[in-house]
Amino acid sequence: MIKKSSEIYYFIGIGGVGMSSLARFCFSNGHQVYGYDKVYSETTKNLTDLGIIITYDSSILALSKKLLSKEVKIIYTSAIKSNHPQLKFYHKQGNQILKRAEFLSKICENKKTLAIAGTHGKTTTTSILTHIFSKTNQSFTSFMGGFFRNESSNFVKTGLDNFIVEADEYDRSFLKLNPTIACITSVDPDHLDIYDTKEAFIEAFKKFSKQVDDKLIVAFGLPISGITYGIDVKADYVARNLTLTERGYRFDLISPNQIFEGVNFNQLGRHNVLNVLGAIAVANQSGIDIKKILPTLENFPGIKRRMNVYSWRNSIIIDDYAHHPKEIESVLNTIRSFYPNKKNCVIFQPHLFSRTKDFMKEFCSVLGHFDEIVLLDIFPAREEAIENVNAYNLLEGIKNDQKKLIEKKEIKSVLESSEAEVFTFLGAGDIGEEITKLKSELIIL
Repeated sequence: MIKKSSEIYYFIGIGGVGMSSLARFCFSNGHQVYGYDKVYSETTKNLTDLGIIITYDSSILALSKKLLSKEVKIIYTSAIKSNHPQLKFYHKQGNQILKRAEFLSKICENKKTLAIAGTHGKTTTTSILTHIFSKTNQSFTSFMGGFFRNESSNFVKTGLDNFIVEADEYDRSFLKLNPTIACITSVDPDHLDIYDTKEAFIEAFKKFSKQVDDKLIVAFGLPISGITYGIDVKADYVARNLTLTERGYRFDLISPNQIFEGVNFNQLGRHNVLNVLGAIAVANQSGIDIKKILPTLENFPGIKRRMNVYSWRNSIIIDDYAHHPKEIESVLNTIRSFYPNKKNCVIFQPHLFSRTKDFMKEFCSVLGHFDEIVLLDIFPAREEAIENVNAYNLLEGIKNDQKKLIEKKEIKSVLESSEAEVFTFLGAGDIGEEITKLKSELIIL
């Protein structure tokens, strides 16, 4: 745990979703918090509004006299390269420097920690768990990897009895944690630029599972033993008799000790039923009565860019963070379930050259099942371009004649000219900003 006395923290990459919640935590504990980020964003604006001073200049000259001190604690994200001028300065000076994952693990030391891991679903599961803890009046601190809709903070604190965190597999960050209770939602290979092989990726999750102090909860069918959950399977927590409602789903919940009929959950997508089951299992195994949990599921606020549904003119627009073939498949299945008779169009912004290269075949396959496909250029994030890996090659591999590659400025004309009735904006880059541009014409559903 970090010291209680006031210290100075400088976050390099403060606009990242994981970094921003840690910055808020330090600020809430009375520490002086400063930060750097490459670009101005809604997240950095909200941090600035809170009172945190942020610079967008990476030079040493941008640092105030106070921040030149050797006593300043430095936290940086994996996206920051070792040649970053400020990071190099602090290393040379001998400041205490921690990666985001290392800092999070120190915060959670000797605390009852509930960690959610998995290739897909961890942000939604963590957020549902946070919602449950909030609505059942628990003492907790949560670091979410996403934002509740209509909320500007992904940090929630009512007390210190429980710490809720996302256990991120990128850069093997989750191996820094030793949670009390953990949930693994999925282990579909990803980040092969870090892990090299699919086998190494899965082995990392197995290693993480062995670091759990008390109870491990896993989605049914994973190659890891634990308390299980799933839909229409023989698991410890099961959703059965799943039916669609106007707002989401109704199902019967079978827990280890009891059956609960007619449970309502207000989010779209079968994958979100799995997420809510994981959250229910973690909350219940941490000591919360299921009878108190279930009423909270009807008013879950949802997460920004996770199956957000809007009405636009005479069409439906869905905004989702899906950036892995399996996630795109889940979104497609949801559209087919809730809008079976409507023509659909996907507007997809690939995220990372390495991921596009590693899963080119899978992307081509799943995208080809949409009625109409519109691609944007690859969002590079932290990466440099890879030769012959581009959106055009991805487009060429899609076996569907209704496809094209466009620039972002052409999106609105696509919406206006297409015969589709359901448009889906997908990707983990900046495609979500295009939804913001349409905000004045959107109605939240």
